[in-house]
Amino acid sequence: MKLLALELSTACGSLAWLDGEVEFAREWPNDRKNSAPFFENLQNVRRKFGVPETIIVGLGPGSYAGTRIAISAAIGLQVSCNAHLIGYPSICAMESDAQEYYVLGDARRESFFFARVVRNELLEGPVLFSGPDLKAKLGSLDATMAVFSSELLPQFGRAVIHYPSARVLARLAHEARCSFSSPPLEPLYLREPHITISQ
Repeated sequence: MKLLALELSTACGSLAWLDGEVEFAREWPNDRKNSAPFFENLQNVRRKFGVPETIIVGLGPGSYAGTRIAISAAIGLQVSCNAHLIGYPSICAMESDAQEYYVLGDARRESFFFARVVRNELLEGPVLFSGPDLKAKLGSLDATMAVFSSELLPQFGRAVIHYPSARVLARLAHEARCSFSSPPLEPLYLREPHITISQ
């Protein structure tokens, strides 16, 4: 199966191609204001490997803009080449040997998200906490467990910088053992969208 994976939810963008024994991946600094590296890498992969049969996209949580760009590009590709399209939480695709880990992230508005991942499946969260409540939560957890964040959060000393990986997404899609999202795909929202109604 020819698989293309796209991941743009953090400051490290990545894409991967998987087809039997052929595995190819690229990573780059993901600037929310400049999507050119993503589209250049995507174009190069298409030229080198051709048309995917399945496309998997990381759904976050993380950069809303980056995730929307990845989803939009995947939809365009899916329509043009009649590929199967699926999505999966980005935080379940960390490049790590840990079978179980926790993920933290800044959810803005003085709140943070917490999630528990076991064997690349989301078992808890993401749940929102205040800073003090998250510190208390971390203090109650097994001190030997890995704690990852895709951004610098020095107030939570246990958190180690780790990024989701398109390579891991591709492998998960190839194994087909996870609960993937089907279209229409949306980013993982941490809270209800805020809508301002004109008067």
